[in-house]
Amino acid sequence: MPSDIEIAQQAKLQPIEAIAETLGIPRSSLENYGRYKAKIGFEFLDSLQSRPDGKLILVTAISPTPAGEGKTTTTVGVGDALNAIGKKTVICLREPSIGPVFGMKGGAAGGGHAQVVPMEDINLHFTGDFHAIGLANNLLSALTDNHIHHGNELGIDLRRITWKRVVDMNDRALRDITIGLGGPGNGYPRQDGFDIVVASEVMAILCLSTGLADLKQRLGNIVVGYTRDQRPVRARDLSAHGAMTALLRDALKPNLVQTLENNPAFVHGGPFANIAHGCNSVLATQTALKLADYVVTEAGFGADLGAEKFIDIKCRKSGLRPAAAIIVATIRALKYHGGCDLDKINQENLPALEKGIANLERHVNNVRNHYGLPCIISINHFLHDTDAEIALLESTMGMHGAPVIVARHWAQGGAGATDVARTVVDLTEQRQSTMKFVYEESLPLWEKMQAVATKIYGAADIRAERKVRAQIQQLQESGYGHYPVCVAKTQYSFSTDPAARGAPSGHTVDIREVRLAAGAEFIVMVCGDIMTMPGLPRVPSANKIDVDDSGRIVGLF
Repeated sequence: MPSDIEIAQQAKLQPIEAIAETLGIPRSSLENYGRYKAKIGFEFLDSLQSRPDGKLILVTAISPTPAGEGKTTTTVGVGDALNAIGKKTVICLREPSIGPVFGMKGGAAGGGHAQVVPMEDINLHFTGDFHAIGLANNLLSALTDNHIHHGNELGIDLRRITWKRVVDMNDRALRDITIGLGGPGNGYPRQDGFDIVVASEVMAILCLSTGLADLKQRLGNIVVGYTRDQRPVRARDLSAHGAMTALLRDALKPNLVQTLENNPAFVHGGPFANIAHGCNSVLATQTALKLADYVVTEAGFGADLGAEKFIDIKCRKSGLRPAAAIIVATIRALKYHGGCDLDKINQENLPALEKGIANLERHVNNVRNHYGLPCIISINHFLHDTDAEIALLESTMGMHGAPVIVARHWAQGGAGATDVARTVVDLTEQRQSTMKFVYEESLPLWEKMQAVATKIYGAADIRAERKVRAQIQQLQESGYGHYPVCVAKTQYSFSTDPAARGAPSGHTVDIREVRLAAGAEFIVMVCGDIMTMPGLPRVPSANKIDVDDSGRIVGLF
């Protein structure tokens, strides 16, 4: 059986101009990055404002497992299927981070016969967006330290600098470092650290900005630290936001690529819904909605993380309103949630499946009752799934009124997901979305976090040390109380314990740290042991990635 990268390399791609033409995008509005990638110019984006919007479909999933779920693969497959049944459709995906590509995942452009291409480019440097974000972030760090070195006119307290440097690689050794060593010429020694690029506030700002003016204003609002008397120091105080905008000008433009079936796809913005808000850019989504009947987009990890942030952050700030949701699950992942060992998930195990379905049930409940979205369940089919297991899942979820549809897009492309596509169309035509937020904007920050933990995670309560509670209260009193919360926690469980499979209830969510993202306009609540700079696994995917003698990349998933 060919690997994902081998399937992608055998694809017959169309020139990106031909893909753009299907959407009515003129060649003059394309900024080509080779033959098969392009950015869309701002002038064309501005010309779309008066057009009506298509229907937005959100793809989310159960809590992820080592067995894999295939959320991106499903997004691509359903997009191809909708096009196959005559619905003009664009998919909107997030750009992969190089860190996980060389870490655990080995690629994040879909899989099998449901991929976006050119797969190697998308998984590696692509159009340079992440590099631009990293440079803009680190420029602000350099300007902050340079300002202090040359007299510190703003009175920045070295103990209260909150802005971290970033790099798009999993590198645990950079989590906590000391900089400025080597004497006066190198600045003042102080404690610092790195986050991964996708955890940067600059990434969130790029994804939430609606244009260059909005981008520049948000960048100027970034708080880099505080003075001794607790006054915030912002990027605009350092005259940094103009240069940062210059670095990000082209990165803000959406990227157009194609699927294996030559359907259009926007791939733009950052992943990581466990430590960031985990959605593709607002600008890409809004653009796609003006160009298509249907837009299929994904939000990171399970519906407790990516979908919650999609609703409470992205939709709240942009006015986007999904018409329906698709919850992706696999039978083998549900068996894993039911306690089945990873090396036995391909064996029929009805008791484990029945127990593991609790994870899916909670996600369905959250999507339908807390987010207010009609939904369907798409089962990403694997060869070892048995008829008895499929029947058990269908009968159990039938009691919840959520249709269960087996999809075979990995093996068959869009043709394997036409049943999902037709059900999505029927659902959006028959039922109106009544999307709602998990909490009201007027609630205090502590109560917003409580609402997410108790309603979505099934927790009994939240807690934090006195210092963290004081910081949350200080943010509330400083005028940030109307911001939404962005929870950083493990993606593997509803709790903060990654080993707690299924649907744990009654636990307490520990808030370890709180961060202000004044430019992105949300408050990050770091919970449990989650790290904003991941590490590499014992055997990273980088060990398998290579280039053969002909120059072809191999081993990339």
